[in-house]
Amino acid sequence: MDVRIGIQNVAREIVIESDENAEELAKRVSDALASGGELRLTDSKGRLMLVPVSGIAYVEIGVEEARRVGFAH
Repeated sequence: MDVRIGIQNVAREIVIESDENAEELAKRVSDALASGGELRLTDSKGRLMLVPVSGIAYVEIGVEEARRVGFAH
């Protein structure tokens, strides 16, 4: 699952790939925004990402999609 986090006043977004499903990620983001602390996410390689919620502009949670193999026509 791809997660894109836009940061206020920063041109680049944070992009991570997570093994969690969309519902779990959405709840984690909502809880972090409600608490006013930090958003803690772990990517598919086990790296921990801490983002202060005060700087978050948006969070985009991608849809799960099977990986494609081969060429697209």
